[in-house]
Amino acid sequence: MSTIISVSNLKKSYKDNEVLKGISFDVKQGGIFALLGSNGAGKTTTINILATLQKADGGEASICGYDCFSQQRDVKKSISLTGQYATVDGSLTGRENLKLIGRLKHIKNPQEKARELLEKFNLTDAADKPASTYSGGMRRRLDIAMSLIGDPKIIFLDEPTTGLDPQSRIAMWELVKEMSSQGITIFLTTQYLEEVEHLADDIAILHEGKIVAHGTSDELKEMLPQGMLKITFPCLDSFLKAKSQLDRYSIANEDEKEYSISILTSGKVDEITNILLGFKSNNIELKNFEQLKPTLEDVFLTIIGYEKDGGK
Repeated sequence: MSTIISVSNLKKSYKDNEVLKGISFDVKQGGIFALLGSNGAGKTTTINILATLQKADGGEASICGYDCFSQQRDVKKSISLTGQYATVDGSLTGRENLKLIGRLKHIKNPQEKARELLEKFNLTDAADKPASTYSGGMRRRLDIAMSLIGDPKIIFLDEPTTGLDPQSRIAMWELVKEMSSQGITIFLTTQYLEEVEHLADDIAILHEGKIVAHGTSDELKEMLPQGMLKITFPCLDSFLKAKSQLDRYSIANEDEKEYSISILTSGKVDEITNILLGFKSNNIELKNFEQLKPTLEDVFLTIIGYEKDGGK
């Protein structure tokens, strides 16, 4: 697949706050690219720069071969942007919202395009009801339907499932996959690891203004040791004692509610045996332990942990 978005050394600051510190990545045509990061990591800023809504302080970016800074009109014709919250006009019906966007984009027969999209996004029954009466999931579907008018090559989805219930979130995933199967490139920002695991062909992790990891889900998981040991304890006292004993290991996850700790190991029997014997010699009671394969969540939490510890 050819590159459809190219970003090189992109920088952006707000006064003394350096949000993007020279990030670089490419997005392949027709795939689902996910920019993963915590709140405030710079995901929306990145999208706003690529969508020509904000100026960068430095670096280069191109979309469909057009420079994002000097060929903004051509870039805008190639993309569509759906923000974190649905931007539909609540006073208009679903059909009227779609027809309005069609007229603004000067497409032929906006009435027919509206009918087609209402059917495609399962909104026909609510087509002539005010959008203010729609559920959150329906408003989000209408918002994305509006973004498809004009046949964009790239759709930016900034936190598309924010505020949706689990059923609506799953329905949104299916819509994203369907759009991708039709050749539309999806640029997705999210903080939901399950969403990334389910949808993305390619993933970049943005942390403190830098791309700290980039690859497929499987490639990112290979960055961690193959051994993931999850240990569960019967009580809080045992959990806290074990946590202190395990401070020399990389803790991928801990859950104080279920008294469990997951640590990264080499996966070798001798190392695991030594860990368990250490608990026994210190009278730390165990409830259960199991070896797990690293998950995308393990990767994310471990990388963020490494960064916070100065790369250690």
